[in-house]
Amino acid sequence: MDGAEEAADGVRQPARPGDRPTESVWDYPRPPRLVGDDRRVTVTVDGRVVADTRAGLRVLETSHPPTYYLPRRDVRAEFLRPRPGRTHCEWKGAASYWDVVVGGLVVPRAAWSYEEPLGPYEALRGHLAFYPSAVGCAVDGEPVTAQDGDFYGGWITREIEGPFKGGPGTWGW
Repeated sequence: MDGAEEAADGVRQPARPGDRPTESVWDYPRPPRLVGDDRRVTVTVDGRVVADTRAGLRVLETSHPPTYYLPRRDVRAEFLRPRPGRTHCEWKGAASYWDVVVGGLVVPRAAWSYEEPLGPYEALRGHLAFYPSAVGCAVDGEPVTAQDGDFYGGWITREIEGPFKGGPGTWGW
């Protein structure tokens, strides 16, 4: 038991005032949906703030923890270095990758972006996503747990419920 209570309509309500309602990744849609999020999202490397925003976008997709995309204006450009190579998402298009460089520390492929996102995901233009397995990520001060596997980059916070795709044995889901 997590202390949350289920209302008559099936929506789980937070156990404490100020907590967010529980979200099951199995209630997220496919194709994915973009949702704005005004909570404070921070990304750090070696104690330095790489990004800090209250204007994030979450991508919600069945079986995956949300992925947060942060406006480029709220990311310290001097810490980013383009990385060769691309991948392709059937929904969002071609992804470009970025190293995060802080002092002498290089975190390879720590972030990605869609420079020319496909139609329904146009709002991702000018945003970057970060792998919480590679950098420190927090939502309203809560440290993020990385989704298993390093392919998807989902952010797990206390209100997100799985099971999650990405770990061993889940590729066929």
